[in-house]
Amino acid sequence: MNTLTANPATLDTPPAEVSFWQAFLFWLKLGFISFGGPAGQIAIMHQELVERRRWISERRFLHALNYCMVLPGPEAQQLATYIGWLMHRTWGGIIAGGLFVLPSLFILIGLSWVYIAFGDVPLVAGLFYGIKPAVTAIVVQAAHRIGSRALKNNVLWAIAAASFVAIFTLNVPFPAIVAVAAAIGYFGGRIAPDKFKAGGGHGKAGQSFGRALIDDDTPTPQHALFAWSKLLKVALVGGLLWLVPMGMLSVSYGWDHTLTQMGWFFTKAALLTFGGAYAVLPYVYQGAVGHYGWLTPTQMIDGLALGETTPGPLIMVVTFVGFVGGYVKAVFGPDSLFLAGAVAATLVTWFTFLPSFIFILMGGPFIETTHNDLKFTAPLTAITAAVVGVILNLALFFGYHVLWPKGFAGSFEWVSALIALGAAIALFRFKTNVIHVIAGCALIGFLLKTFIL
Repeated sequence: MNTLTANPATLDTPPAEVSFWQAFLFWLKLGFISFGGPAGQIAIMHQELVERRRWISERRFLHALNYCMVLPGPEAQQLATYIGWLMHRTWGGIIAGGLFVLPSLFILIGLSWVYIAFGDVPLVAGLFYGIKPAVTAIVVQAAHRIGSRALKNNVLWAIAAASFVAIFTLNVPFPAIVAVAAAIGYFGGRIAPDKFKAGGGHGKAGQSFGRALIDDDTPTPQHALFAWSKLLKVALVGGLLWLVPMGMLSVSYGWDHTLTQMGWFFTKAALLTFGGAYAVLPYVYQGAVGHYGWLTPTQMIDGLALGETTPGPLIMVVTFVGFVGGYVKAVFGPDSLFLAGAVAATLVTWFTFLPSFIFILMGGPFIETTHNDLKFTAPLTAITAAVVGVILNLALFFGYHVLWPKGFAGSFEWVSALIALGAAIALFRFKTNVIHVIAGCALIGFLLKTFIL
């Protein structure tokens, strides 16, 4: 039963304990339905975990999200890792974060092989034609959902507006926006603390959803308490998980080999992904296309389309880059092209996402000790407000490339606009499930491309 329509008496009682297996099945499902980039994925998690299942309260959810927003790497995948870790210890985090990525990895390996081996794929092109406008609508909805919950006063609205102007008009780097927002929150929390409380100063934020399994006042579980020994253990294990495969690649193939260079390049990329995939794409493009020649500019654009329209983080476009690079470079010889592509794609994904797990498992205990401490929460609340402006900019970016694929000088895509409008009506007016919207728009796109356009 949806908690929004449940008996009020049931909302006063937290849901039953969630077993590891129950959580495993949910994270697996999420890995297959996490469309729409970080904004859409965060919206899906909020709807499922906060509103419907009540596994975590809104305030605890936003606090975790704020931390993930300031880390390099895919924030939605990190949020899943954080909540999984909070609920079921280290393996809960690994399973949640891993299943967020694995479906996309296998799907992209398959699609990349079809793309590179068989060239034009009308079926996929038709599906993409319908999905792209739907994704635009999903991102707009996500900006609305997160904004309506995070922007509870004029100060936070002003931060969101300034963030949008900074990134849209002035092209200010995302890390700079985060730093300024954090500073505003830090000093603002001292000057006007009511304006920077979690939930924008509204102590009742999220209470309409009812008591959560991990509620605002739920004590931090033993495994989530900060200890230097835990931090050093995670740092040591994480360092070995990076060093061993990198060392094996260097010893086996040499430092200049394609696979070794991919591992090193995407390690650096993982540490530069502040602000999500679009913040790092220019760096990936410059390196993968310009410097290493792993793929062509056209292939890079097609890979971005695949990344946009498959489940998982948008940065999963790196899987496509790895597959094409390994395939084209024939790293295992001309008779093992698929194997070369699949291994390269897997290695690239490993080195891109490993830091995210390390950051969450190292920093999570510290963050959990601060969820009721204003001097820590105020900067994070301001950062969330700033991110709303960044998400709105992302929505406009999508809209521009979907509606004017050849730029403003080209023709306006009326059909795509109608699909986007239909998706928006389904999401906003009828509260249709995101996966149903994507599936419906994909079918419409396929039919239009096959029989009409």
